[in-house]
Amino acid sequence: MSERLLVLVRHGQSEWNLKNLFTGWRDPDLTPLGVEEAHKAGRRLKEEGYQFDIAFTSKLSRAQKTLELALGDLGQSGLATVEDLALNERDYGDLSGLNKDDARAKWGEEQVHVWRRSYDVPPPGGESLKDTIARTLPYYVTEILPKVLQGQRTLVVAHGNSLRALIMVLEKHTPETIMKRELATGVPVIYRLKPDSTVESVIDLAD
Repeated sequence: MSERLLVLVRHGQSEWNLKNLFTGWRDPDLTPLGVEEAHKAGRRLKEEGYQFDIAFTSKLSRAQKTLELALGDLGQSGLATVEDLALNERDYGDLSGLNKDDARAKWGEEQVHVWRRSYDVPPPGGESLKDTIARTLPYYVTEILPKVLQGQRTLVVAHGNSLRALIMVLEKHTPETIMKRELATGVPVIYRLKPDSTVESVIDLAD
């Protein structure tokens, strides 16, 4: 019987996460803590006995490096990996690079909250979560899900908002509840799927 295993990991802490900056498609490196979170993800997966046949990640280096470090700890360096911008973080447009407190001072607490937490209101020049899902979900359906259903054990290392697109389908969230779904950096979330692609079981490896 095929295992139909799908594991999602949000990249480790980035330098801009630490500085409280809107990151989006900008490409800062991991912090030392982010590096350790990536190693820890790999170690936890190894301890639980997981191995993979294929991996997917974004075009951004913080996700790619997290994947590389985790695979090293899994003893799977060199695993076949697909990189695609469909898995990139949400584009924050004009907010990118700004400190979140400075953005609140410029546009107001309420407006910044709407841009960050509404489902379909994008920041100036950027994407809403709805926009992010519109590019990420079709990629999941056409490229990632078929691999899982064929029995290829699949690891996806990406970003908080692009992973929410997958989680929205997997966990059957509404536009309202998906906004409240938090993903810790560097913590694997493990799904086993049924033949009809719905979730059979889910395990969160948070401590």
